[in-house]
Amino acid sequence: MIRRRTALHATLGAPLAATLAPGAALAQSKKDTLVLGMTLEPPGLDPTTGAAAAIAEVVHYNVLETLVKIRPDSTIAPLLAQSWTVTPDNKTWAFQLRPGVRFHNGEPFSAQTVKYAFERAAAADSTNKDKPVFANIVNISVTDPLSLVITLKNTNPDFLFQIGQATAVIVEPKSAATNATQPVGTGPYKLESWAKGSHLVLARWDGFRDAKQVALRKVTLRFISDAAAQVAALLAGDVDLFPRVSAARTLGQFRADKRFQVLVGGSRAKTIVAINNKRKPLDDVRVRRAISMAIDRKQVIDGVADGFGAPIGSFYVPGAPGYVDLTAVNAYNPEKARALLKEAGITGPLELKLTLPPPPYARQGGEVIAAMLAKVGIVAKLENVEWAQWLSGVYGQKSYDLTIISHVEPLDFGNFARPGYYWNYESAKFNALWNQINATADTAQRHKLLAEAQRLVADDAVAAYLYQPTWITVASAKLKGVWKDMPIFANDLAALSWG
Repeated sequence: MIRRRTALHATLGAPLAATLAPGAALAQSKKDTLVLGMTLEPPGLDPTTGAAAAIAEVVHYNVLETLVKIRPDSTIAPLLAQSWTVTPDNKTWAFQLRPGVRFHNGEPFSAQTVKYAFERAAAADSTNKDKPVFANIVNISVTDPLSLVITLKNTNPDFLFQIGQATAVIVEPKSAATNATQPVGTGPYKLESWAKGSHLVLARWDGFRDAKQVALRKVTLRFISDAAAQVAALLAGDVDLFPRVSAARTLGQFRADKRFQVLVGGSRAKTIVAINNKRKPLDDVRVRRAISMAIDRKQVIDGVADGFGAPIGSFYVPGAPGYVDLTAVNAYNPEKARALLKEAGITGPLELKLTLPPPPYARQGGEVIAAMLAKVGIVAKLENVEWAQWLSGVYGQKSYDLTIISHVEPLDFGNFARPGYYWNYESAKFNALWNQINATADTAQRHKLLAEAQRLVADDAVAAYLYQPTWITVASAKLKGVWKDMPIFANDLAALSWG
């Protein structure tokens, strides 16, 4: 900060500064740039083709936009769609689109563009991680350039929320193929530069429909994976805002420093030990249950997340519609874990590879969990990998035994029904349940079925379910518009301003 003030004085010079009226001087000093910290660097910038949540952290609502916007409290607001109606069975959705919207390349936004984007997401060659949402669309009728009607095969009360997520961004046909490196959207920012391994710069787009309402002219996103380095960057003033920062152990220091605001908010994320269900002996449910029972969730939360989290017993979190508490299923019981391994025919130490991506919760969690597994006769060999390696090796090729990862999407329970998903879990019973859930419009009955599905994946020990994270954001005290709660991973830059 000192260097910035010095540079300003050197540029203006004392005589010029003295001639400025007080109001002009204030306008000159009004800050319009921001440095935002991110734990992970995205592998690309197209959320419709890549699975990494870091992609959305950069582009969602900033470069690429959706029909609707998910607010921090999970309510839905208009965005590219200015209004909508839905039939009582939640199958037919009619949207009225915002007029006068253009893409960064000058092409007009229209109902035809939405039709293209959603049909692309549902196509046979689509790699969209939420492809089932779009595959459920049986017809898109364009009634005029700013009106369309979407008809679903199965009822879906969550449809509006799902099309507010990054996987539903509206892409421009001529530029869609190159969005991973040169994203073209309708949002308030454009990609200015990307120094791989270091930072990315977004610049305000003057052609944006509400450009005068966007306070920040330029935003630099810095990629800092090390927890200590994240804290140091904030304390030094090198980073103005760090959502989901790994600062639990130094939170008191930030709270006592008037330069900062500290926001602790809820999430819909699930941190788990993912298990490759088709690798021997992990294909034996007794072994998977033993892994779960070897892990003390409370100790993991205290040791890895410094108490910022809630234990979970299934791939579902408190606060989600239809949640049931299943933490008693496969609860911490080392003695029973050893008995299950013996029952499964494992007489000597079971050696497994525990692959760890860069986030601190994974690297620190790996050490804590490996120590727990060792006490029941499981030797977990830790393998640290970079994010791109994790995405290609674990997520893509399913080349792993165990891994620690946070699934941050709020509506991803259907992953258990996805063929070829990286867990390698196949269950005809779950698939039938999921089909019932998707075909059920009655809320009470839907929640009953969701409870059955939660219990099934808990009993099957598809993964060792650890905890629901509580996200910590540290920002400059002068920054306005910062999200506290984060139902999705997004950095809404246009909502930010300096006070």
